[in-house]
Amino acid sequence: MNISLVAIVGRPNVGKSTLFNRLVGKREAIVDDMSGVTRDRNYGEVEWAGKMFRLIDTGGYVPESEEIFEKAIREQVQHALSEADSVLFIVDARTGVLPLDYQIAELIRKSGKKAFLLVNKIDSEVQEGLLSDFYDLGIGHPISISALSGRRTGDFLDELTADFPSISDLNLGSNLKLSVVGRPNVGKSTLTNSLLGEDRSIVTDIPGTTRDSIHSHLKYYGEEIILIDTAGLRKKARIHDNIEYFSMARTLKAIADSDVTIVLLDAEKGMESQDHYIIDEAIRRKRGLIIAVNKWDLVEKDSKTADKYKKSLIKQLGMNDYIPVIFISAKEKLRIYKLIDLAKSIHSERKKVIATDKLNDDLLPEIEKMPPPASPTGREIKIKYITQGGLHYPVFLFFTNYPKNIPENYKRFLEKTLRRLYGFSGVPLTLVFKQK
Repeated sequence: MNISLVAIVGRPNVGKSTLFNRLVGKREAIVDDMSGVTRDRNYGEVEWAGKMFRLIDTGGYVPESEEIFEKAIREQVQHALSEADSVLFIVDARTGVLPLDYQIAELIRKSGKKAFLLVNKIDSEVQEGLLSDFYDLGIGHPISISALSGRRTGDFLDELTADFPSISDLNLGSNLKLSVVGRPNVGKSTLTNSLLGEDRSIVTDIPGTTRDSIHSHLKYYGEEIILIDTAGLRKKARIHDNIEYFSMARTLKAIADSDVTIVLLDAEKGMESQDHYIIDEAIRRKRGLIIAVNKWDLVEKDSKTADKYKKSLIKQLGMNDYIPVIFISAKEKLRIYKLIDLAKSIHSERKKVIATDKLNDDLLPEIEKMPPPASPTGREIKIKYITQGGLHYPVFLFFTNYPKNIPENYKRFLEKTLRRLYGFSGVPLTLVFKQK
């Protein structure tokens, strides 16, 4: 059975993201007093009493505004309603019913979806009388909650999930997770939208449009792949408010949550220091890596341009020259599916295990030909045995008589030898030296 999809809708600043965070059980959506902070649809999964459903947090619905973000938010809400099985319509008890609420109620009625009217910011029994005004919206019996404190959220969750399938009846599976990261305005959301064939994330020419990390599900030859489109990372000096801070934190979390990280570059701008920072973060977290050079269609080129560009990037990568480089155009859909194939290949490489006997048969002769230099006290260093460990990424254990005296340049020699013999393209390797 499929997981039920539930959409949270309402006008700006009524507490939609606060409820989303409450139900998902972690700080997924950015919450701020500034109206319009949540712009895209943000997905999360909720478990309740043996049931599971997907939750969509949408931007605040502003029906008649022509301001660029509010117009885009309006389209996002309508799209979320078309996707959802059920709707959580949130209103604000403290402001009462406003004209916008009537318009949103009409939109929900037209959708024909099962809806729950949640009157937020009712913190005690004393305020229950505020419910009566909301019957006029015609969305059934109003339900009082406090998204901030969690008051009565369990009651409506019981009602919401009454006819949902239990977790044991769902086919959840294990999906490849890809994060798309990079500086602002390099085309991350355009790439996600092109792969999905729909405007899943808002795209404008204004840098920083995507503030939250947005999870999407891509069907690719029968396989479901999770795409995580992230906010653009900025240098810390440019982070002027808490929204930008949380966006950067969310991007780092997206890297941690993914199996493979796609670092998107602007072909006309090349690699900058911030890109090195992103790559270092992905390596630190042992994620698979791809460098995708976007907007390649805008570059004047001949038959040697790509090769020169790639060589320049590899030189800049230094010790991280094992990361594959692919040239794409998200807008023109140039090589975007080859990007997915490459990500799948790297995901397989992360899970590759080399048998212990093969490791020793292959590596020990290489080490004998190029042994490690003597220790600072002049003692001979010998590597006696190698094995692979690590459940989620490759870890190679080298047993030696003086593990603390293996120099960095010799560790790099061993890593390059491992890659030459076994591949591991796009996969950070961990080398651990233990006392024999």
